[in-house]
Amino acid sequence: MVNPQSSLPLYVDLDGTLIKSDLMFESMLLLVKKNLLYMVLLPFWLLKGRAYLKQQLAQRIEVPVERLPLNAEFLAYLLEQKNQGRALTLISASNQDSVSKVSEHFALFDAAIGSDATTNLKAGNKLARIQEINVGGFAYAGNSSADLPIWSVAQQVVMVNCSDALVKRLGNSTILRFDRTTSSLQKLWQAMRPHQWLKNLLVFVPLVLSHQLTQPGLLVLALIGFVSFSLCASSVYLLNDMLDLNSDRMHHNKRSRPFASGELPLAVGFLAAPGILIAAFAVALLLPADFITVLFIYWLLTSLYSFFLKRLFLLDVSTLAVLYTLRIVAGAAAISVVATNFLIAFSVFLFFGLAIVKRMTELVNLEGTDYAAADGRAYTPEHMRILSLLGGASSLIAVLIFAFYINAPDTTRLYDSPTVLWLICPLLLFLLARIWQQALAGKLDEDPVLFAITDHVSQLITVLCGVLIWLATWTY
Repeated sequence: MVNPQSSLPLYVDLDGTLIKSDLMFESMLLLVKKNLLYMVLLPFWLLKGRAYLKQQLAQRIEVPVERLPLNAEFLAYLLEQKNQGRALTLISASNQDSVSKVSEHFALFDAAIGSDATTNLKAGNKLARIQEINVGGFAYAGNSSADLPIWSVAQQVVMVNCSDALVKRLGNSTILRFDRTTSSLQKLWQAMRPHQWLKNLLVFVPLVLSHQLTQPGLLVLALIGFVSFSLCASSVYLLNDMLDLNSDRMHHNKRSRPFASGELPLAVGFLAAPGILIAAFAVALLLPADFITVLFIYWLLTSLYSFFLKRLFLLDVSTLAVLYTLRIVAGAAAISVVATNFLIAFSVFLFFGLAIVKRMTELVNLEGTDYAAADGRAYTPEHMRILSLLGGASSLIAVLIFAFYINAPDTTRLYDSPTVLWLICPLLLFLLARIWQQALAGKLDEDPVLFAITDHVSQLITVLCGVLIWLATWTY
């Protein structure tokens, strides 16, 4: 027997239903990335209503439809219904221009209906439009609580990417469900990249090198600094991932990130990024004012990196080197000591070299693909030679600075056996050479610092360096 519901015209929502993302938020991010000054205009457009805001966005931004994340199970269902001759209409609160472009791309729908400059086609407005153009029964596919008024009168309910709580609110036993949602909290935690917090262990370097690791009070201050820096970094990671949606979707690994894949709604990111940043500075209030100043400079510089600096040749890697060094400066500020010029210079050259390794890895991973350059970056394979020279020289200079540090008068006074520190130099050279070898062989996953932290050989070298520092400090 033929299911009578399968003959009903099916009206399909766009944001969160056909696609996992939201065109309004995607457009806002693309617009701000294009020109940061548009942030001033967005609130004024919103004051005139969401429909007006969406029209202004659609006039200035064209979202790359072909890269949007899809609800694959539901799309397969639509293809099947189309093949059976069912009438399909795409109807969305997104602007009409954007909805039409999406409809043209998929070539599935008989009609495409969107918002205009005055009417936001959502909830009751959408229901009224459906009833205006459809005199009989209809089926509706949606994804949010705003669709409840439409589902309540639809003859067939199709729920896509919906939570169990929303299904219970509807209380309809004849629901068709597709692409069941996952926990946003779990995906938010993943987007915060807690594994990257390992980099913030650099805030403990001044505590170790000043030989005060056994001071409980100072250790607590350093721990607070670590938490504050980690929260600040996570806030920036969220912002960076939202701004890099399209380039991440073209990347073989980054396409699975929560925002790029559509598993985490962009609305969550718009709330979480500033919220986590506020928490970072709230924690920083427990530390000296100098730490708060360094944290603010770190946040400002990382934000500029996300918007502009990452697209500039060599300035991007220079910025990364400074950002790593600021972690050490912040660690010194947290315990009220001064980071030496040797330590700062060593850090800048070391991390400049490692940042270049990161760019080299991206270029090596491009080999065998259709892309001539990493999307959003200023590098092409032709730059590999100069990058290798600059990166290798920077790594060698870092080791040389460490050698000068060993002979410095302040060092000889601080260590009982400073000559033991010379054994660290060959270990550093081996570690850096290993990272370069892994990068050029295509075995590095585009983050040499995390590789150095998680690789067993690198861990052993780090432990050996720690033991040598301890032996140099030991009083015989």
